[in-house]
Amino acid sequence: MGLMPPTPASDSSKRLISDPSESREPSKLAKLSEDRADVKGAGEEAPEEALEPETPGMSQNPRVQRYLVAVEYIGTGFFGSQKQPNCRTVTGSVEDSGVHALSNVFHVDIERTSKRKPNEVLPPHEPGVVRRAINHFLQREGDITVTEVQFVPANFHSRYMALERTYFYRLLSGPDPLPVFEKDRAWHVAEELDALAMKKACDILAGHHDFSSFRAAGCQATSPFRTLDELSVSEVAPFLCFPSISERRDMSFKSSSGSSSSSNVALRKCSNESIGIFGERRRHRCFVITSRSRSFLYHQVRLLVGVLKSVGTGELTIEDVKRILSAKNVAAASPMAPACGLYLGNIKYSFSEL
Repeated sequence: MGLMPPTPASDSSKRLISDPSESREPSKLAKLSEDRADVKGAGEEAPEEALEPETPGMSQNPRVQRYLVAVEYIGTGFFGSQKQPNCRTVTGSVEDSGVHALSNVFHVDIERTSKRKPNEVLPPHEPGVVRRAINHFLQREGDITVTEVQFVPANFHSRYMALERTYFYRLLSGPDPLPVFEKDRAWHVAEELDALAMKKACDILAGHHDFSSFRAAGCQATSPFRTLDELSVSEVAPFLCFPSISERRDMSFKSSSGSSSSSNVALRKCSNESIGIFGERRRHRCFVITSRSRSFLYHQVRLLVGVLKSVGTGELTIEDVKRILSAKNVAAASPMAPACGLYLGNIKYSFSEL
């Protein structure tokens, strides 16, 4: 089938799945045809003044069922969001090449027809059938999978009805090269990061501001004002953090003594213990920057992370952060953080109002 989601087509075109009663195996379901798909994604750039359901051309065909689809993927192998020949893209989204997703969302219209009687329209597939069918064709890709599917009304729009978007950005701090398991999964910062200074900078940048200094060229939003409901820094255990000998001993001792805090021992030490065994790596400290808002400007999150990183390394002061925000010019900001550390965490909707 190629990669999901495919290129958005006109709203009059539809995606077809065959009648599963004619085949019990997902592999027998009809291949989803790109030229008959209507897919719309919930992207990063959604101007607040335009966050209303799209009405022109919306599917009002009673023979068609609209589904909301959540998908997770490793963005390293994708080349942005624009359809390109001989390149894998996440069309329907506006994420850049290399950006990952824990949960990206799009909607799709599906008309279920029978293979034996092509003109006969059958009741819509259950969401679980759609999820299994799509994942059957995606399994060979290895870096993308559909995690959830549900029915939504015909006028539901995955982008314009989003109430909130959450992004995470991973930074790994330490002088040693990153493990191969972390390749293209985080931004490697060789210097030590001052988490306290970064948190102070977050306090300045959170809230409602003119974010022109954090708006890349090419942004199509009509207003630079955005409200950051959350901008925070947390230190967490690095990816694939296995307990060392001393950590296992500590956990065993805590468990035998009946302490309820044993589960926190490994997490507390995981970031900075020097193993001292030949061939074992020194661990990096892992920091996650969380950005939460109804909508973001183009490259806003990566520009914010670039400034926070510079604060953490001591290249910028808190007063510098205030100056950059007041400058209202992207030229005043630090270099933008690379895409490899950015993850679209989740997109929030109010399903109770549907």
